Amino acid sequence: MKAVVVGGGLGGITAAVALRAVGWEVTVLERAPEFGEVGAGVGVMPNALRALARLGLADEVRRIGTPRVAGLIRDPRGRALVRVAEAGSDRVVAVHRADLHRVLRSALPEKCLVTATEVRSVEEVDADLVVAADGLRSGIRRELFPDHPGPVYAGTTGWRGVTGAGFPRDLEIGQTLGPGAEFGVLPLGDGRVCWYAATTAPEGARAADELAEVRRLVGGWHDPVAALLDATPPGTVLRHDIHELATPLPTYVRGRVALLGDAAHAMTPYLGQGACTAVEDGVVLAAMCARHDLPTALAEYDRQRRPRTQAVARASRLLGRVGHRVRHPLVVKARNAVMRAVPAGVGLRGMNRFTGWTPPELSPDRGHIAGDVHHK
Repeated sequence: MKAVVVGGGLGGITAAVALRAVGWEVTVLERAPEFGEVGAGVGVMPNALRALARLGLADEVRRIGTPRVAGLIRDPRGRALVRVAEAGSDRVVAVHRADLHRVLRSALPEKCLVTATEVRSVEEVDADLVVAADGLRSGIRRELFPDHPGPVYAGTTGWRGVTGAGFPRDLEIGQTLGPGAEFGVLPLGDGRVCWYAATTAPEGARAADELAEVRRLVGGWHDPVAALLDATPPGTVLRHDIHELATPLPTYVRGRVALLGDAAHAMTPYLGQGACTAVEDGVVLAAMCARHDLPTALAEYDRQRRPRTQAVARASRLLGRVGHRVRHPLVVKARNAVMRAVPAGVGLRGMNRFTGWTPPELSPDRGHIAGDVHHK
């Protein structure tokens, strides 16, 4: 059986690795002139690590990343709002997106990877299965669902940056919520730190100096926010408006096509699950293809993935409203009081609804396939 994956991001490459592991012939078609991931860091949550373990790649991701238990959610003065970590908490691995992408690509032979190729229609693709992993602005989704409104602006713009090396290795994963703004920290494994900031803003707004704009927004917040911004090379800060599929798709499957990742369920980033659920998608799709004929496999993929990912998207949207839409000082004060009053265990159980997910085995007979994955 032959599969063509359209789009070579994290979700598409994961799907390719997983499908190849269960015996499919796979080609990945990437529009860009070379494979890779732009951006900064990503927190690989426990659910995504379990999916990567099915591919024999979780240990390598832990090795190159920074496995940490998330620390505190704070206010701009550094006072604790929520203590995320507690005994027995699962660890999140902070890793640069490019490094994670490289680990996934290492499990594929070069012959599977084709660059500088744009797919304008499913009819162009000669394969038993087409995996549409072509992102937020998916052309395949537009072709299959012409009446769907597509992605919409979520009301928030975000910045991402990576410092130079030199920060303490015991720096916590953390998050700070201010009036209508957020700042987060993901320490990487080599002394660099990925940070992100977000705030409500008109769509399309840009600054001549984006680092200076972030400094204006959060530079007066608690340590080490200002130090992280000072250690970020000028001109490297990325800014993107945040979009989502606010109108859920009625199905992730049409004919021989399965939509995956942002093409299926682009979501806001406030639960840190966008990339993680795309990785889940790829492993579940392959697992279903290993168990069933293709029509049944695709129906099972849709049955398993659509309710979960759309629930994650709803929860992330709600969390964003609490974190970013709240600006009035009295409302901010009330929000912070409620967050402090909620026992840490309650919040942790809420997160476990999403991070506690366990992937299916890739094959009912072979179990984990770590020994079968090819590493270059």
